[in-house]
Amino acid sequence: MISYSDLAFILSFMFMLYLASHNYLIKLEQLLKGFQLWSDTSPPVSALTSTAPFSCDVMAFEQWLQFIFIPKMTELVVQRQPLPTNMALAPMAEHVWQGMHYGDVLIAQLQQFDTLLSQR
Repeated sequence: MISYSDLAFILSFMFMLYLASHNYLIKLEQLLKGFQLWSDTSPPVSALTSTAPFSCDVMAFEQWLQFIFIPKMTELVVQRQPLPTNMALAPMAEHVWQGMHYGDVLIAQLQQFDTLLSQR
């Protein structure tokens, strides 16, 4: 049987995980906007249903982050749904943004987010 103090610890940990995830998503959006990688135009609906990893067959990685990843993760956080436990966005970011003037900053942000969700 779980004790009250154990339950309180678990709930506190989960709250902090959702809060930290929400903050990473906000920061990622700010960075994408700051580096002018944020689009005012949504991709076609057909692009949003791509089954390729990161929808790489129909959109740029930053578009996938903006139109698929950030909204889906935000929904999970807001609804307190289970979050991914083994996320690996940084390798794709390294592949796409290596050598770009903004690459290191965005890659570091995604590495930190990957680590947060993978350390549970």
